[in-house]
Amino acid sequence: MGLKRYKPTTPSRRWITGSDFSEITRRAPERRLTTALRRKAGRNFTGRITVRRRGGGHRRRYRIVDFRRDKSGIPARVAAIEYDPIRSARIALLHYVDGEKRYILAPAGLSVGDPVVAGDGVEPRVGNCMPLARIPLGTLVHNVELAAGRGGVLVRSAGSAAELMAREGGYAHLRLPSGEVRRVSERCAATIGQIGNPEHEAMSLGKAGRSRWLGRRPRVRGVAMNPVDHPMGGGEGRSSGGRHPCSPTGVPAKGGKTRSRRKPSRAVVSPRARKRRRR
Repeated sequence: MGLKRYKPTTPSRRWITGSDFSEITRRAPERRLTTALRRKAGRNFTGRITVRRRGGGHRRRYRIVDFRRDKSGIPARVAAIEYDPIRSARIALLHYVDGEKRYILAPAGLSVGDPVVAGDGVEPRVGNCMPLARIPLGTLVHNVELAAGRGGVLVRSAGSAAELMAREGGYAHLRLPSGEVRRVSERCAATIGQIGNPEHEAMSLGKAGRSRWLGRRPRVRGVAMNPVDHPMGGGEGRSSGGRHPCSPTGVPAKGGKTRSRRKPSRAVVSPRARKRRRR
């Protein structure tokens, strides 16, 4: 597992870095665990573009990943570590003793042949899934649930992990990768270990075409547009906008806080220490 560089045969290839895929043990996915992925190009169910600069990209199939880990007490073995074109993390194919096959997020240190199990009284080993009430303090976890039984929604990208800080009053305190400390019910489940492929954040695309393969279209600056397209557009010659930076809808974009004070999850997020202003 690591990064590889290419010979600078072209100007763009000089800066390209990619994964060596040394941890991948199987190329073709389990066909029954995949489904078609329809391209939306940033459009919602009404056909309107709600996310700009999306479209195109290579054709992909969605791998059905088991985020719930609801096969309690049934042991399984890792059959393969595979590449997932939808996400930054690798996925592991599990073969359960009852004959069922499922995909899970592959944590760092998990290899082919390792035993994996989910349940209430299992051993806290890498890849095992259990409630937060049974996990020792200081353990790194991923794929954390916010509602018991609904499946993991937190800490699912490559190289990320949350640390179990404390337990109090039926809640577990987790330090998320962002540094935020959040309270989660002890009944919610999490998987032991850090997600693999930590080198993903160090990859350099190197050229514009590689972004297009991922379905990312070019981004045009607002000051380069016409006034009808952006509040910062227009002007005689080149300009710096002539007003404070903002979004296409006119919302200021100078780094102000965007989190709503009335958001329901505000009660379970620990307030961060405010930095004292230097005089």
